[in-house]
Amino acid sequence: MRLTAVITGANKGIGGDLADCLLARGYSVINVARNPSDNPRVINVLADLLDPEATARAAAEIAEQHQVTHLVHNAGVIWPNLLEEATPQDLAGLTQIHLGAPLTLLQAVLPAMKERQFGRVLFNGSRAALGVPTRTAYSATKAGIIGMARTWALELAPHGITVNVVAPGPVRTDNFWSIIEKDSDAEAALAERIPVGRLGEVRDISNAFLYFCDPENGFVTGQTLYVCGGASVGTLQL
Repeated sequence: MRLTAVITGANKGIGGDLADCLLARGYSVINVARNPSDNPRVINVLADLLDPEATARAAAEIAEQHQVTHLVHNAGVIWPNLLEEATPQDLAGLTQIHLGAPLTLLQAVLPAMKERQFGRVLFNGSRAALGVPTRTAYSATKAGIIGMARTWALELAPHGITVNVVAPGPVRTDNFWSIIEKDSDAEAALAERIPVGRLGEVRDISNAFLYFCDPENGFVTGQTLYVCGGASVGTLQL
């Protein structure tokens, strides 16, 4: 069976690294993002996932041209705000990119997955689903991913389709550095508070995704794996 993975945000960071890993394993990889991947082997379908209509057009194009076996919803944004500054618009925007976009993409490729009786659906969640200051909209929508994934897992299990969530802790990516300055004292102090004594690297997260992607790992579904250096254990304050 030819394996074809759609990865949102496969142009950089965790998504880019996962794309490289899957290509090395013989997959075809499609990047859905505003910007193309630098990897010439990646197929690019450019779309702003904050825009429902653009997302729907991208989903229809992919479903028409490709037989998708894997959908990895990796793209996301943070938009940090204290409670007093949080807005309904924050919630609406992050609901679209974290929940609406994967819904639209999966609905487009699901008929082919069901016909094949195989599929892997994966989310990039977040340790922030457990709560982090300044993350009203982000934490809410990342927690929503977990509930949606569990529901989809139950609905799709009879069709050989698994649905799982990888929930990273602090990982050294552009998203992280948009909140905490790269190589700053604040970054070093946060690393010291992580039980394993360091921040995550993109390969730490890709390795978790690769487990769930594997066609042989079909007995695990509806699960959330926190890849966070122990930050989800106890009461660590990020």
